[in-house]
Amino acid sequence: MRFSDWPVYDSIGKGSTSGELEVGIVPAVAATFLEQASMSEITTKPRTKVRVKTERPKLHKVILVNDDYTPREFVVTVLKAEFRMNEEQAYQVMITAHKRGVCVVAVFTKDVAETKATRATDAGRAKGYPLMFTTEPEE
Repeated sequence: MRFSDWPVYDSIGKGSTSGELEVGIVPAVAATFLEQASMSEITTKPRTKVRVKTERPKLHKVILVNDDYTPREFVVTVLKAEFRMNEEQAYQVMITAHKRGVCVVAVFTKDVAETKATRATDAGRAKGYPLMFTTEPEE
């Protein structure tokens, strides 16, 4: 159907196919669409997304336990190697554990803390020292 073939409605509402357009005249297809759009009751449901909030993993402290047999230099070496501390940091941790009996070395997620504590303790055992690292949950 061509545009000129559309029935046109004049202001009185009579249809004609003359193709002559007057002010306020709408093609029949558009009029039908407008009637349907105004008469329909479309309700739209708002879209909401539920965001799953992931929890942060629980942290665990790695603790150096003092003993009277492991040489200080060896403890510093293990702290530098396993916990990537510089000389000064490793020495301060070692002295704190020596004076207080224990010292928190670092805080990691549970699996990382347990792995580092085990590797550091095993390094002491490999050399025949009773060097001990433990882990506990952080408050």
